[in-house]
Amino acid sequence: MAHDPVRLELVKNAIGSVVDEMVLTVVRIAYSSIMKDTMDMSSAFCDRQGRMIAQGLSLPLHLGSIPDAMDAVRTEFGDTLAAGDVVILNDPYQGGMHLPDIFMFKPVFVREHLLGYAVLVAHHNDMGGRVPGSSAADSTEVFQEGLQIPVVKLYDRGVPNDTLFKMIARNVRVPDTVIGDLHAQEAACRIAERGMGELATRYGVDELEQRFDELLDYSEREARRAIAAIPDGTYSYTDHLDDDGIDPDQPVTVKATLHVERDELTVDLAGSSPQVRGAINSTLSFARSAVYFSIRAIMESDAPNNSGFMRPIRVVAPEGCLFNPRRPAAVAARGVSGFRLIDAMFGALSQAVPLLPRAAGEGGTSSYSIGGYDADGRFVLFREALMGAWGGGFQREGIDGVANPAANIGNAPIEMVENQAPILVEKYELVTDSGGPGKWRGGMSVERQLRFLGGRATFQLRSDRRRHPPYGLAHGEPGAPSNNLLEDNGGWLQLPTKFTRALHKGQAFRHITAGGGGYGDPLKRDPRLVLDDVRNGKVSLDAAERDYGVRILRLPWRIDHDATVKLRAGREPRLQIAPASA
Repeated sequence: MAHDPVRLELVKNAIGSVVDEMVLTVVRIAYSSIMKDTMDMSSAFCDRQGRMIAQGLSLPLHLGSIPDAMDAVRTEFGDTLAAGDVVILNDPYQGGMHLPDIFMFKPVFVREHLLGYAVLVAHHNDMGGRVPGSSAADSTEVFQEGLQIPVVKLYDRGVPNDTLFKMIARNVRVPDTVIGDLHAQEAACRIAERGMGELATRYGVDELEQRFDELLDYSEREARRAIAAIPDGTYSYTDHLDDDGIDPDQPVTVKATLHVERDELTVDLAGSSPQVRGAINSTLSFARSAVYFSIRAIMESDAPNNSGFMRPIRVVAPEGCLFNPRRPAAVAARGVSGFRLIDAMFGALSQAVPLLPRAAGEGGTSSYSIGGYDADGRFVLFREALMGAWGGGFQREGIDGVANPAANIGNAPIEMVENQAPILVEKYELVTDSGGPGKWRGGMSVERQLRFLGGRATFQLRSDRRRHPPYGLAHGEPGAPSNNLLEDNGGWLQLPTKFTRALHKGQAFRHITAGGGGYGDPLKRDPRLVLDDVRNGKVSLDAAERDYGVRILRLPWRIDHDATVKLRAGREPRLQIAPASA
């Protein structure tokens, strides 16, 4: 069959529509806010060999994890799966990432022929364990984090596994929500089964499978082209996490060393900390996702995210390190390590292709859960992922109040938060002077203040970037650090970046994300842009003068040009404050 680029593009977009519709199906019918509003999930279609052909909407950080989970399913069941089967898993040491993320696979048959697998991974509100939400950073073993599900059938030829459903329901705190969300996942897989069947009818199985090969080869070519544009060499960058969730005074090292040779890339994570006691350890599959995303972020191509893209990229990490832990290391809060690995990747890439990466963003999602009782004594569990800001880049301003690009999820609307939990959102705003100063300013911090109106609750939160704020690039300065404050005896008590503690009726909590780093010398920022920032409340009058050397006058708003020239004259560019590069 001759290569037809037009027909290939049609097939690519058609498969993309199928996997996108999977996510939209879950959004329409899921029970939890983490799926409906935050959209913490990803979809994909894999061919009969388990190769990922297309990834749908939502989280790029699931990109590298789906193939590992797919391999675990094929290892367990081989060619024995039948029409109507549905397989699930969440075991981090058998293809999973952390326990709240449940992977679901449904084989797609065209008559008797296995065409491939519909895949949807979604974050569930609770998987049991010692802390509501199952994501506490201060757990020390995976056994404390909740119910571990090995590779097992949830449906067998269309018949539900009632024993497994009962087991899950008995081990989670909000069984109606979790079981309802599982049914939403299964419905999404049926949507994909129908959609791929329609494509097989339209194009025929033989042509469709040929197009699968062509799409994989296309993505591989584009990935190799992007890597070939990076000068050959070795580039290394070291960043840090504030702590592991157990020892607040012990930073955790994240080091990425890139070896570029022609059109192939090896990323070595040796030099990162050994696995830690707290729950920020990351599976190797999740680390791969962070690496794949980092390379994808500097590409211009619209090639699909599939297994072909991954072929020229190799990720290695010593066994027993932060990014390749041994069982039973806790991994519930592994997201913060994945985000920091992306920052280390961008730091290394900035040495090779300095105009392409942005400065560090807010450091990834701040994830929290509140599990407790409302005023009527009913148990309530609310989870949210809060972000965000992008760092500045060459000829690119940082972006305020937007999802980290590696997560691509949304902050829950205030109305939804207050409708689903006994919580009053008292403040939700951007923070003045929080974006890192630069020729292109970093994005601003987000501040969110909540007041708990229920009876009592357990409150856990995972954040970072306080002691090690987001770095700037090319003489840009760091963004503002994050902060956690709890109302206590009429004042505000500062809390660690990661904690689990009691939350009492009427108590308020305030979280401030980190701001994005700046790019370029702040003294070279166009004074007119500084004036705009001041008028829009993004930069204060004092910071305009202190950080940018620009004096702004009021009534009417204007630049004092003579004073600005004097302020900037003789000033040396500030030294770049960034994580150490090794």
